[in-house]
Amino acid sequence: MIRIFAICSLLLFAGCASNPMIVAPQQTVQQPDNDKSQVVFMRSSFVGSAINASLYDVTNGEIKYLGIIANNTKIAYETTPGKHTFMVVSEAADFMEAELGTGKNYFSIATPRMGAWKARFSLWPIKKGSNSEYHTDMPECQTWVSNTKLMENTAQSKAWYEKNKNSVKQKYDKYYPAWKNKSEAEIEKRTLNIDDGL
Repeated sequence: MIRIFAICSLLLFAGCASNPMIVAPQQTVQQPDNDKSQVVFMRSSFVGSAINASLYDVTNGEIKYLGIIANNTKIAYETTPGKHTFMVVSEAADFMEAELGTGKNYFSIATPRMGAWKARFSLWPIKKGSNSEYHTDMPECQTWVSNTKLMENTAQSKAWYEKNKNSVKQKYDKYYPAWKNKSEAEIEKRTLNIDDGL
């Protein structure tokens, strides 16, 4: 029993490593250029707070590493307008769709749920209006924007991805088919629409 407990503890704490990202010198989220879009991924939750997750743009099956998101941090990703698919990876992988307009900021929250060994995460769009799970009228929304630290990649965080990219690809291959099999209504709940930008 002691040996089993020790193995379980090692597996649990394997995800608790410190974040190799750094705090950005400029903490204000800027508007993107008029021909660009920007998605701001945020995370703020006591549950699973010791576990880091990693973020990706997986549009058209091409995996682009965005960074590692720890609790009480955010990552701003400037990209091209149009359709995108995003992925969050921890013990498992989960996804969010987006159709992005020009010159706008879009917001998403990464939320934890318990997995077999450590927290898993979901990506939720923060939509306009009050009919969605997470929306811009929530009092918490402005708190997330204001109180999370904007982070940037480092050589160490990029090296982390190079070391782990095969595992990331395996999780994409395992979990993306299940995502595509969700109903249109389920996927719509997890989609940033063009009018959700600010």
